[in-house]
Amino acid sequence: MNRRQFVASAAALATWPATASSALVAATPMAPPEWALLQRELLRAQTEACETFYAKYFDDRSYLRAFERWGANDGPDDAIEQVNDWALLHALGGSDRILELYRKAWEGHLQQYSNVRTRQVELGRRGMYVREFPPQMDWQHISEGLTTFNLMGLSTPQDARLIERARRFAGFYTGDDPGVPNYDSKHRIIRSVFNGSAGPLLRPATELDWAGDPFDVSKFKMEHGERTYEETLAHYREYTDIVGDNPLNLHATTLALNAFMLTGDRKYRSWALEYLDAWVERADANSGLLPSLIGLDGRIGGPSGKWYGGVYGWGFSPIVPQTGQREDRNRVPRSIVAFMNASLLTGDDRYMQVWRRQSEVINQQARTIDGKLHTPRMYGEQGWYSFAPGPYRANAFEIWYVSMRTGDRELAGDHPWIAFLEGRNANYPVEAQRAALNRVRERIAAMQADKSTPETRLADNAIDINPATVTALIQLSQGGLHIARPPWSSTSPHQGGAPLHCRLRYFDPERRRAGLPPDVAALVDELGADRTGVTLVNLNPVGSRVVTIQGGAYAEHRIEAATLGERRIDIGNSAFDIELRPGCGARLQLSMRRYSNAPTLAFPWMR
Repeated sequence: MNRRQFVASAAALATWPATASSALVAATPMAPPEWALLQRELLRAQTEACETFYAKYFDDRSYLRAFERWGANDGPDDAIEQVNDWALLHALGGSDRILELYRKAWEGHLQQYSNVRTRQVELGRRGMYVREFPPQMDWQHISEGLTTFNLMGLSTPQDARLIERARRFAGFYTGDDPGVPNYDSKHRIIRSVFNGSAGPLLRPATELDWAGDPFDVSKFKMEHGERTYEETLAHYREYTDIVGDNPLNLHATTLALNAFMLTGDRKYRSWALEYLDAWVERADANSGLLPSLIGLDGRIGGPSGKWYGGVYGWGFSPIVPQTGQREDRNRVPRSIVAFMNASLLTGDDRYMQVWRRQSEVINQQARTIDGKLHTPRMYGEQGWYSFAPGPYRANAFEIWYVSMRTGDRELAGDHPWIAFLEGRNANYPVEAQRAALNRVRERIAAMQADKSTPETRLADNAIDINPATVTALIQLSQGGLHIARPPWSSTSPHQGGAPLHCRLRYFDPERRRAGLPPDVAALVDELGADRTGVTLVNLNPVGSRVVTIQGGAYAEHRIEAATLGERRIDIGNSAFDIELRPGCGARLQLSMRRYSNAPTLAFPWMR
């Protein structure tokens, strides 16, 4: 039976061969809205721009054309970050060419950095990748290097190689691989800040471990401003306290989430929640604050008893060698990503409650400075410090996005996108997408002006001119968050490796692929705890388009009903189809039960 035969009128229900989705028809003519034209142009222009970028910065082996180094500044994770957001671009509806390119880049960089050995750094002497994974590195950088990998399943959930790698990588942490003892199941800890395919590093880290082999800094653009290799080393002089667990290690739960969504094997879900629950208990035992150091015996604070200790902890403010001043580098807030993973897996609000309580505790430390309210960001030997104006709002936006609670909305602050959703910024869809198109042009201009050569280019030098710019597309078409490494993210934590969080996702049932079908544009204009408003339009004046609408990035949301005009159609599933007649569009009001389904990467017709 042809799939078209499953598309019924708005007054009827239909089923897929393997699901119970309903189908609707939108037959009301709609003049092409400017936001829709801009959305389709943004999808087209980025693909073309990314092809140009790829041709310049990758060779015919799909190796990055750059000086290969180990290190937290410009190591293998930076190499693959050249194609950050390309996986999202395809999953949004970009050309299949972008899928081909980012998969080539992924495979190329694995081979490239597996073959490169360090000379002086002990950790990389068997390869900067071992078993296609960092042998020992911290999760700020491991997660950045997994940004593309953790999103590949959005477009290719049946890829056997992807599934095998997802199992293998997760197995480095779940205990499935006994030769890689990162995780202590008795104490529910990852045993070091430095971990990976070679297991945990159970000694203090050295400057060399972080900075990589000596090299002539003067030949390169140093993104962190180092003027000599000695300054590169000095940057990491205080980065020694790595033995024991740290909240950044919670990013490893994304590997387990990914493996679970690709395979359905519940052991990955169980491990992720076991490890997360251990941290929930630690926060409860530490007056509502996530500690930043857990000893090898599972005790908060380790041998020193300092709950705020450790690299990237609450009290981590190392000296910047170029200025001699201390800089706050507390990375505990970045672990919010793992607690959002728990929301996908369980829908249980207690994981967000950890962050609400932490914010409450910190805001209770408020003091008035120069007549203005200030709250702290750091804690050390002398107590709270690094006071900044206003209430403590770290991750408040994400807490609200997950919960949709009125109380969380107040602390989240304001943003042009929120103002649009609340009916206070009607021009945002046009303005945001015009700005995104301008960024594409600016980045291509910067690429063309780049006169560096592979011999004078570090792996992180071209990241900021990657022409993929998907924040507006995710917000507007999917009602979603763009959790990304700066400078792309404007409302979410600064990090990589996170899964996609969105209210709606789309598929093209005719071509059996992820993303909006050709000529179709979508605009989410309302988000509520149990409802979503979305307009879909078919810009093609000749042919109809069928769109599959899914609740959530991973079918985690159940769509109870769809209201089209004056008709309410029962759905009762995670996805349904709508046919958009030529030049027609419709606004749908969807009633939903969020986080009610187990997340999966399987396409709707595979389930």
